[in-house]
Amino acid sequence: MAAAKNTNGRRQPSLSQLRAFAAVAEHLHFRDAAAAIGMSQPALSGAVSALEEILGVTLLERTTRKVLLSPAGERLAVRAKAVLEEVGALMEEAEAVRAPFTGALRLGVIPTVAPYLLPTVLRLCHDRYPDLDLQVHEEQTANLLEGLTSGRLDLLLLAVPLGVPGVVELPLFDEDFVLVTPLDHWLGGREGIPREALRELNLLLLDEGHCLRDQALDICREAGRADAPVTTTAAGLSTLVQLVAGGLGVTLLPRTAVKVETTRSNQLLTGYFADPAPTRRIALAMRAGAARRAEYEELAAALREALRPLPVRVL
Repeated sequence: MAAAKNTNGRRQPSLSQLRAFAAVAEHLHFRDAAAAIGMSQPALSGAVSALEEILGVTLLERTTRKVLLSPAGERLAVRAKAVLEEVGALMEEAEAVRAPFTGALRLGVIPTVAPYLLPTVLRLCHDRYPDLDLQVHEEQTANLLEGLTSGRLDLLLLAVPLGVPGVVELPLFDEDFVLVTPLDHWLGGREGIPREALRELNLLLLDEGHCLRDQALDICREAGRADAPVTTTAAGLSTLVQLVAGGLGVTLLPRTAVKVETTRSNQLLTGYFADPAPTRRIALAMRAGAARRAEYEELAAALREALRPLPVRVL
């Protein structure tokens, strides 16, 4: 193989030349070195000679009885070995990239999904994709979308629709919202609650920036409530539910959050809306041109099956 040229026009060694020299440096014998790398002895000798010409130094001291490394050869043999090891690592990395569900996967998740779905996601990845390096980032929707479009994140798990150009949604499931109330609330524990009841309730919401807050406000508007029912807000669902337990109002929870959040207090009741209940849709989201699109679609299909035991309607 002819040696390549760099940007300065100077010839550069080929990998076969470096491999030949490294073999001779290790074995200090042309026949043994040639056998070790599967090259004929004349070809090996020619490769080492060509490398000496390209580098402009003498690498070997040749005698009739043995081969010795020159002082330059001693130094450059270390470099040649390092280069060959790095090339080997490059090939291994490329093999890992070609293999599905290996390497890093940077998954962004919204806070109103992470505590309730991550146990299922992590268990699935551990059991089915043991070579996948799953890295989880919990952020609000706007930050997740910025991370996805900039390449900081690979895949998102969040509420949709997003309506963002260049982002493809892989729907997983729909889930109903329920009404969480204090023990003494007149709607506590009821079924068939009409949406119109939301018009008069003191509804507690998450802080701005949470998509669940926007969804709750949309539900209120659909129920005919014109004002924004905001007197007290919270940074997370756990705090929100504790405010309800303290009698400050009521709130809406997605069904996947109910078991985790309402069992922390005995001062809460859960009410269910009449059909069709207000819902949200959860999906994976990826860039439209994602190189790993087939993997993400397979992961979405596996997640749908893994999520069936939850109180959701898998899509």
